[in-house]
Amino acid sequence: MTHRILVVDDEPAVTDLLAYNLRKAHYEVLVAANGREALHLAREASPDLILLDLMLPEVDGLDVCRELRKTSSVPIIMITALGEETDRIVGLELGADDYVSKPFSVRELMARIKAVLRRTQSGDIENAPAALLYGPGSMQMDLEGRTVTLGETTLNLTRLEFDLLYHLLSNAGRVITRERLLEQVWGYDFAGDTRAVDSAIKRLRAKLRTVSASADAIEAVRGVGYRFNK
Repeated sequence: MTHRILVVDDEPAVTDLLAYNLRKAHYEVLVAANGREALHLAREASPDLILLDLMLPEVDGLDVCRELRKTSSVPIIMITALGEETDRIVGLELGADDYVSKPFSVRELMARIKAVLRRTQSGDIENAPAALLYGPGSMQMDLEGRTVTLGETTLNLTRLEFDLLYHLLSNAGRVITRERLLEQVWGYDFAGDTRAVDSAIKRLRAKLRTVSASADAIEAVRGVGYRFNK
């Protein structure tokens, strides 16, 4: 299967570099030079992954991410400048899966793309039961349908958030380090930035709390990682 990747950046030197390396790795590549074009291609061409620069004309990268997350869980890797720390954090909180900073290593970026696609294309979580229950019928994960329900409410989770909740829930009562979550959920076999983990956890907890404060049983263990309390 050939994966389709949408590259969004207004710098031709960047898009040319990325397109060359992606095609060399046998990916299909689409290119957008502004946010409006990116939204159009994302909706019409259904890419498997988006590389999204934050500083874009017409519609900036944060607004692109915000709009996409209303209807799509397509993996998004942000491309940011070194000085865009605040925007980077906001992008992660809006639902981006990860980020790389300019100037970036093409080799590292390709490894991250491969890891994200491996996770998103792997199908159902391996060796898992058809459903995983927590509490007195309050939470149910349908692993085949990839849905989570709390009572009568179905949570709107991205694929990343679903996998993250699964790993926390299936290890309920045990602390999982941020590095272990990067390995299990993001699929990285190299040192990654754990801020992506913290931002994804924050989004997940907020969605759980929209249904019930008691549904958020995720506890941050300072300096280590996270635990889903039984």
